Amino acid sequence: MADQTAFTKGHGTENDFVLVPDLEGVRELTAQQAARLADRRAGIGGDGVIRVVPTALATEGGILAQAQAARWFMDYRNADGSVAEMCGNGTRVFAAYLRREGLETADEFAIATRAGTKLVRFESPDLIAVNLGPWRLAQPAIADEEGFDALVHLEGHEPLSALSLDLGNPHTVVALPEPINLDSLDLHRLPVVNPVPPHGTNVEFVRPMGAGHIRMRVHERGVGETRSCGTGAAAAALATRFWAGDVTDTWTVDVPGGRLRVRALPGQDVELAGPAVLVADGTTDLV
Repeated sequence: MADQTAFTKGHGTENDFVLVPDLEGVRELTAQQAARLADRRAGIGGDGVIRVVPTALATEGGILAQAQAARWFMDYRNADGSVAEMCGNGTRVFAAYLRREGLETADEFAIATRAGTKLVRFESPDLIAVNLGPWRLAQPAIADEEGFDALVHLEGHEPLSALSLDLGNPHTVVALPEPINLDSLDLHRLPVVNPVPPHGTNVEFVRPMGAGHIRMRVHERGVGETRSCGTGAAAAALATRFWAGDVTDTWTVDVPGGRLRVRALPGQDVELAGPAVLVADGTTDLV
């Protein structure tokens, strides 16, 4: 008999996920199982899969150390089954699930991720903020005078200048030249980044709309183009702020799936805020 697994489907600005509760810490999802759950034709469908497991029962190095601060570990995988450090939109969906299930009841609490402990705050039922932690330029030693350190090759276009940022996961942000229409970009194929990031990268294409306001599309590693990327939105805002020498702390980021708020916090921390919606519950065979 096939293994019946409970799941919840949720999304944050249409960046969607399959959540699998493992409250006893007895299930280890394989890459193949995660990819099948995320498959939009043969599975439930999603940009990623999140296993909900007590931090104290996590078996990975570096996670158990977070147990005193965070009761629950967000075990995140990309749609192709590959392991990822964390996911900005996923943290909000994860937090919404914990609250709905009564696993967390406070308006503010911490969750454990492979990129460290993240503090989540419910500003309202429709707006959840998460401190993504510190960000940094991924390779400041090779950034040129204009603030670029990489080239992105996209079919049909000349190489595009970009900046690499680390927000616990890797990002390459492209300053899209004015003649190129953001909406016309073909992001079905993986953009080629030079120098090649050692662990892959998410690639954001950004169009400034005014002070503290940008539009963005993204190709996520292990997934393809998605309707939104939370850490990508933060990376895009921070890169634009860096290029412009702008002191604006709060940014509006429009993505195909909706709108996010990014806030630069004192020091190097950055906060992401937006909605999270749980849309369906069910069971599925996990083979």
